[in-house]
Amino acid sequence: MELLKQIDGPADLRKLPRTQLIPLADELRAFVLDSVSKTGGHLSSNLGTVELTIALHYVFNTPEDRIVWDVGHQTYPHKILTGRRDRMGTLRQLNGISGFPRRVESEYDTFGTAHSSTSISAALGMALAAKTKGENRHSIAVIGDGAMTAGMAFEALNNAGVYDDINLLVILNDNDMSISPPVGALNRYLARLMSGKFYAAAKNVGKSVLPGPMLELAKRIEEHAKGMVVPATMFEEFGFNYIGPIDGHDLDSLIPTLQNLKHLKGPQFLHVVTRKGQGYKLAEADPVLYHGPGKFNPAEGIKPAASSKLTYTQVFGDWLCDMAAQDKRLIGITPAMREGSGLVQFEQRFPDRYYDVGIAEQHAVTFAAGLACEGLKPVVAIYSTFLQRAYDQLIHDVALQNLDVTFALDRAGLVGADGATHAGNYDIAYLRCIPNMVVMAASDENECRQMLSTAFHYSGPAAVRYPRGAGIGAAVDKELSTLPIGKGEIRREGKNIAILAFGTMVAPSLAAADELDATVANMRFVKPLDVELVKQLAQSHDALVTVEEGCIMGGAGSAVAEALAAAGVVKPVLHLGLPDKFIDHGDAQQLLATCGLDGKGIAASIRRRFGKNEPRLVVNNQETILRK
Repeated sequence: MELLKQIDGPADLRKLPRTQLIPLADELRAFVLDSVSKTGGHLSSNLGTVELTIALHYVFNTPEDRIVWDVGHQTYPHKILTGRRDRMGTLRQLNGISGFPRRVESEYDTFGTAHSSTSISAALGMALAAKTKGENRHSIAVIGDGAMTAGMAFEALNNAGVYDDINLLVILNDNDMSISPPVGALNRYLARLMSGKFYAAAKNVGKSVLPGPMLELAKRIEEHAKGMVVPATMFEEFGFNYIGPIDGHDLDSLIPTLQNLKHLKGPQFLHVVTRKGQGYKLAEADPVLYHGPGKFNPAEGIKPAASSKLTYTQVFGDWLCDMAAQDKRLIGITPAMREGSGLVQFEQRFPDRYYDVGIAEQHAVTFAAGLACEGLKPVVAIYSTFLQRAYDQLIHDVALQNLDVTFALDRAGLVGADGATHAGNYDIAYLRCIPNMVVMAASDENECRQMLSTAFHYSGPAAVRYPRGAGIGAAVDKELSTLPIGKGEIRREGKNIAILAFGTMVAPSLAAADELDATVANMRFVKPLDVELVKQLAQSHDALVTVEEGCIMGGAGSAVAEALAAAGVVKPVLHLGLPDKFIDHGDAQQLLATCGLDGKGIAASIRRRFGKNEPRLVVNNQETILRK
């Protein structure tokens, strides 16, 4: 690591001779592998962007020149080269550095990312801001081939192509294909030729000097040359000058091409081809397995983790296959999250009823609506945080028409190491305000299966939220049984205080109730809320406590308060949930404890508000003991 130790920022990188960049890439790749094996995190994608990262920081004057990394899970080499090498041991840990770019973390992180397909829009904004302010700097968007499936990327391309006087470079990092060795040299030559000043000037002069027949011949030669490599017509129709594809691991191709592009005006599009897991044979062979591993021994590779508990994702995947076998109308839909959402087995068993629509959440929801219009029963498997991207479609295309679409919301609540961008903190609040929606929160694995069946059989839009990771170890019935809609249950009888728990908060609420001798209700349904159970508990207890793994503002606790107000019931209510702030990355259980949402935290909050044995009402800092 002798070369890497000399790099405390891109300015140090730019002092190196070109001959040392390839050895530096080897050191950087080894460092990424060693670091991620100790902390966990995204691996395959980062091994694939080592040379591209070096080339960008070597050619461009960062941070004055802006680089926007789409999704951002491939920015570990970027973080290492921009002064955060010594902090990589804290990656994705509480108070450590993020696994994604964050503006508050470094001036080199010019735009916070983690959801896909935003880079071109952001980079275009930066490029036009530079033009408006009279600043001469470049804006570069690095976007993967997967992220290019989203409509937002093409909206940005469409907008950017009309500005011929901006310094905007879009780099398509294509890591789903490989360059054949026989054409590698040709690719390099054509890329240099097409990005060079002479070629650009010749094109512009030719348009004004060459006679008609010669100009037409020149155009045909140009298109044929590019066509030998890849069809470039689509991107050029958007107004971009298309270059490539070139080998994204070949610094002798990347650097001259970027240097040439740096001197061209107008929207430029560079197509580079990289390989996920590059340089680590195990990750190259199975980039999906090594996409986001936990800690592992690089010499041995990832070993299957032994666990007797099912994850909620596995519960959903098993349920989907079982229900599909029973009902041929079921259609499974995912926006590019087959593995993450647990649809691998479903695709294998029911390929004709499986649809991966790419990173296109808006399309996924309206596509499901179209299927529902024709009498099919679509199930949209989607992360809570990603459904936010299709909120308009959820309201206007599904709920407004009361269409029969089931939403399986994985990663509801805090997700741990991925942090605020991936946390599903808001689905309760943003779903419960939509007419026709049924919203359920699973408290254990078996209840999750029951809720999925309930949602599937409900003739309208319904959502089931469940967390990332393993459940509490509850036995899962094979039957596809349902629950009565809008009905909760009492899980523990106590006195004075009733805890109304939603979803994952049932288990810690039971632990708190054992300390306080409180009643616990598993509310199950956020919407429709079990209003009768709420009124019953209000009548038989001195105070109510609502607990949810979601935002307090507008959440399930708000639904309880609204129900009490509508019924004219006045009762002290304590709302516990996630605070009104974005919660950083870290161990999920540690984060819940920090938010006071473990058993001890819930009990402590109740004691602070009401006292140990007798509930107290605090008004204007004056405490009053409430007695029956």
